Amino acid sequence: MLTRKGILPEEYVIARLAEEASERRYRAKQRKARFVAKNGTCNVAHKNIREQGRFLLDVFTTLVDLKWHYTLLIFTMSFLCSWLLFGMIWWLIAFAHGDLDQNDESFIPCITSVQSFTSAFLFSIEVQVTIGFGGRMITEECPQAILVLIIQNIVGLVVNAIMLGCIFMKTAQANRRAETLIFSKHAVISLRNGKLCFMIRVGDLRKSMIISATIRLQAVRKTTTSEGEVVPINQVDIQMDNPVGTNSIFLVSPLIISHTIDKSSPLYEVSAASLHHEDLEIIAILEGVVETTGITTQARTSYLPDEILWGQRFLPVVSEEDSKYSVDYSKFGNTIKVPTPACSAKQLDEGVGRGSLQTNNWMHRHTVKKRNVPAKVKQKTDSAAVQ
Repeated sequence: MLTRKGILPEEYVIARLAEEASERRYRAKQRKARFVAKNGTCNVAHKNIREQGRFLLDVFTTLVDLKWHYTLLIFTMSFLCSWLLFGMIWWLIAFAHGDLDQNDESFIPCITSVQSFTSAFLFSIEVQVTIGFGGRMITEECPQAILVLIIQNIVGLVVNAIMLGCIFMKTAQANRRAETLIFSKHAVISLRNGKLCFMIRVGDLRKSMIISATIRLQAVRKTTTSEGEVVPINQVDIQMDNPVGTNSIFLVSPLIISHTIDKSSPLYEVSAASLHHEDLEIIAILEGVVETTGITTQARTSYLPDEILWGQRFLPVVSEEDSKYSVDYSKFGNTIKVPTPACSAKQLDEGVGRGSLQTNNWMHRHTVKKRNVPAKVKQKTDSAAVQ
């Protein structure tokens, strides 16, 4: 219905219907456990860690990694405990000097206006946060009180620096910026310049750029060595197509990241029929420096075999409008079916898939001509009626 009205191209609708059919076909298969989730979190559980004290050696990182409710609890308790500790010390100094029970007006106390633990606690808060209401202060009678005042000021500065730094780092964490770095939901495999290529699309939703952006692809699979050793997570780097020779990208608009499947590729012997039976996961890692904060950020995602579409390519999303380049993010993950041999890249190099590719191209052109014939006939009929 949508194609008859001209809203969507017929090839695009056919591609989406084929994609939905393939999804229904493989939905019953038990899904492989992901190494990296679609949102970038690593699906790894650390168990039986005996040396728990190592986390205390890096207290600041441990505090930043904690959940927010634990961080706020530690933030509150650190100040309360320091106030209570020094409040007790001030009360002991006043008790030892006899300030609590002294009513003589000529008597000079260590701390003025401190007659109970409550007043000593309030004085501790005034000293540490430098409120200074003016009713309580230390005198020259007790040198130990002056020493305690200096120590509490230093301890208060340290507690403020650690806690405020922890809160700042949690609010400015790099993974927050990664929320606006997006990847296509599916990866595609199709021909580019006569070679099978694995492609994904990445984009940045913000106008502020990611400086020195780099992207890496890795294949994670379970392998067995010639000696019989089983490697459950074997990571293999995937080389990308970049004329510069590095993995740097200029991420101003959405880009298609391409990998040519050659002899060094882990996908070299994978065909359309064997793709969904592969124990394989492709991980994409995008790194860069946030322009506004200068903090390094990283965005991750992964693609399982049932999330790789064979014989499809991404629709263009960038167009030129009013002397500007416009990006339509509604088409960011949309794909269209294109003629692609079903054989592997190895078989294609050996010439196995050339015949099927030529047949597919001929059928594609023939189908397009057939679709255009009724339109031409209808045009001629309308013109004859007008005459």
